[in-house]
Amino acid sequence: MERMISEELRAPVADGIDLAYQTFGDPDGEPLLLVMGLGGPMNWWDSGFCGELADRGFFVIRYDNRDTGHSSRVEQYVSRADLLRAFVGRPAQAPYDIGDLADDGFALLDHLGIGSAHLVGISMGGMIVQTMTLARPDRVRSLTSIMSSTGERRVGWQHPTLLPRLIAKRASDFDAYVESSIMWGGVIGSPGYPETEEKARARARETFERGLNPAGVLRHMMAVLTQPNRTAALASVTAPTLVIHGTSDKMVNVSGGRATAAAVPGSELLLITDMGHNLPVELWPLITRAIRRNADRGAIHR
Repeated sequence: MERMISEELRAPVADGIDLAYQTFGDPDGEPLLLVMGLGGPMNWWDSGFCGELADRGFFVIRYDNRDTGHSSRVEQYVSRADLLRAFVGRPAQAPYDIGDLADDGFALLDHLGIGSAHLVGISMGGMIVQTMTLARPDRVRSLTSIMSSTGERRVGWQHPTLLPRLIAKRASDFDAYVESSIMWGGVIGSPGYPETEEKARARARETFERGLNPAGVLRHMMAVLTQPNRTAALASVTAPTLVIHGTSDKMVNVSGGRATAAAVPGSELLLITDMGHNLPVELWPLITRAIRRNADRGAIHR
């Protein structure tokens, strides 16, 4: 099947903020919005993965969150001291919150003239799509939350060895960035499905060329650290919900996925052995089939 892929486009979503986005598949297909996680531009949704979803009947939309890739950047300073305060639960002011990022997603759908869509989010993106579902249930056909959590601090924790790496100064020159990305992928990736160095290097090169924004990563972190606990609210979700999590995830402990599934009535929990905090190519068929199955439950729901 010939895959229809758009050029990269832009959509105004808020005052002074545009999002870069791209679509895959037939515009007459079922709209599916892919929301990436902390600091991740849209190319972290691999084009091959997007193509598989398009082949399953979806009109796939991937985009750069604000403060990533080619989307607009926010000019508000966040210090590492601010992050540490938020990390230990002390009051902290975020430049924007998960709700603002959820509004960006809706504004992109508005720009495309899409009233409702299937939502798929990974990590911070899972938090965003959960928030979208709670805010506007009428606009959500189905919800898939991947390697994410509920905002409850007692679940979905990071492995304690990761915090120093997360707040460390980011490499800014090309060679150092590529090497650090390969190293980081080895730390949080899937032990049962190791990524080839060639693939990791190619993604790091593309990410670097889209533009690094270390300050934006800190703003994303503040949005995550200041998010509310959605556990009680998630009990109201009626959209068919799929929760996917790897049992070897060091970035968001699998307890986050279990808690999300437990909070949403009738949800499906798909735990994948030896999967870490990434989407290995070997698992694309399993994951895209599960998303399709959950979306089909959405057709019954509607």
